[in-house]
Amino acid sequence: MKINGQHYRTIWLKTDDPTCVQIIDQRWLPHRFMIEEIRNLMEAAQAIKDMHVRGAPLIGSMGAFGIYLTVLNISEKSDWKKELIKAAKILKSTRPTAVNLAYAVDFSVNKLLLEKNKKGAEKAALEIAKLITEESVEHCRKIGEHGCPLIEKISKQKNGQPVNILTHCNAGWLACIDHGTATAPIYAAHDKGIKVHVWVDETRPRNQGGRITAFELLEHGVPHTIIADNTGGHLMQHGMVDLVIVGTDRTARTGDVANKIGTYLKALAAHDNNVPFYIGLPSSSIDWGIKNGISEIPIEQRGDVEIKYMQGLENGEIKKVLVTPEKSPVANYAFDVTPARLVSGLITERGICKASEEGLLNLFPENKVDK
Repeated sequence: MKINGQHYRTIWLKTDDPTCVQIIDQRWLPHRFMIEEIRNLMEAAQAIKDMHVRGAPLIGSMGAFGIYLTVLNISEKSDWKKELIKAAKILKSTRPTAVNLAYAVDFSVNKLLLEKNKKGAEKAALEIAKLITEESVEHCRKIGEHGCPLIEKISKQKNGQPVNILTHCNAGWLACIDHGTATAPIYAAHDKGIKVHVWVDETRPRNQGGRITAFELLEHGVPHTIIADNTGGHLMQHGMVDLVIVGTDRTARTGDVANKIGTYLKALAAHDNNVPFYIGLPSSSIDWGIKNGISEIPIEQRGDVEIKYMQGLENGEIKKVLVTPEKSPVANYAFDVTPARLVSGLITERGICKASEEGLLNLFPENKVDK
């Protein structure tokens, strides 16, 4: 995708320095576009924990690159395999809800432990990080390919009038590496010449929709309107939403979906108003070991600063201001779970299926469990 007409991904190996991973530091968007350099395990972990990078596919890629940087920096005198296992625990603890992170880290470490020496592990770690990253890009591209016909069908029903799509949080290319998950069908439709308009939830408390989704849609030329989080139900009641597409950080094998807090409320409103509610997800976001998403998916709780303070631009400076009583207590649940019964379908890299165990296994039969 493009920023100021130039193609970017959200994470890449520095061209002239293979010991450095570069990322777009999303904390400063949309007011500043800043590239950060990550050179070791703790910088990678901090970038994930403090949301310099965010979005399930992207933090998976960052996790894999974090393992690569770990191997590079392990002392020749150390037991590199033990250090690798320690690093995996540190990385996985940074964001517990998104399954992509644990998947990428575990996949990397399990492969590297088969290497005979540190030098071989260094080469393998870089290859694995690149593989996971490229796989994510391709999965997102295919999500766009499979999801675009949903938008095209509605466009034909509306005789070419704009298709109004509501999304929540940022499941765009900035949350991934390219294309996005929920936004991939939108970009595919827009690039095909289909008229679309996106209702962008601001997504409190971190405003990923208003700050980041709006930024990337604006840069790509996609018509959109930012709305307060609680506006979606009103729009649906008045026929102003044709389709809802959101992303997911972890999806149970039965189709229950964990996504940014507030997604469940959008699903309820969509269900009440007969608005199709779809999830864009790569298979790396499916947790095949979980059956009941509501009781089994861990829900991250974050600090009170995100709710008490808001960030903005004033006289050219990025500032945070207190918007609540300073001494009031805060509960900051980062995600909620939407039960499968409220989901119209799951858009994956292999096609669209029902939000159910049967539906997912029809597309991914290799995950069937023998009884």
